Amino acid sequence: MTTDTRIEDWDGYSAGLRERGKELGTLHPELMKGFGALNRGASTTKHIDAKTREFIALAVAVTTRCQGCIDAHVRKAKAAGATKEEIAEALGVAIALNAGAALTYSLHVLDAMDGTGQG
Repeated sequence: MTTDTRIEDWDGYSAGLRERGKELGTLHPELMKGFGALNRGASTTKHIDAKTREFIALAVAVTTRCQGCIDAHVRKAKAAGATKEEIAEALGVAIALNAGAALTYSLHVLDAMDGTGQG
C-alpha cells in the first residue's frame, strides 16, 4: 500500500472524525441523536458477544469501505480481546464476500446482455 493512501496516524484520524462529528451534531442535532440511538440499539445484543459483534462490524466496514468504521471497530475489537489472527479470519470472510458480490454482479451483466434488445 502506498503512503499516500494509508492512514499513518489513526489516533489523529479518529480525533478529526470526532471533531467533524461534533460540528455535524451542531448543524443537525436530530440526525446525530438518531445515529447515536441506532448505534446503541445495534450494540445491545443478547445472543452474540461483543467480540463477535466487532468481527461482523469490521467485515462490514471493509465491504463498505468505511475508514471511520474501521477505526472505531478495531478499537472496540481490541477492547473486547480480539487478536490480530481472529480479525484476519473475519477479514477473510469480507474478502470472500466481495469476490462473491463481483461474481454475482458479473452474472447480472450476462443477464442484461441476454435480455437487452438486439443492435
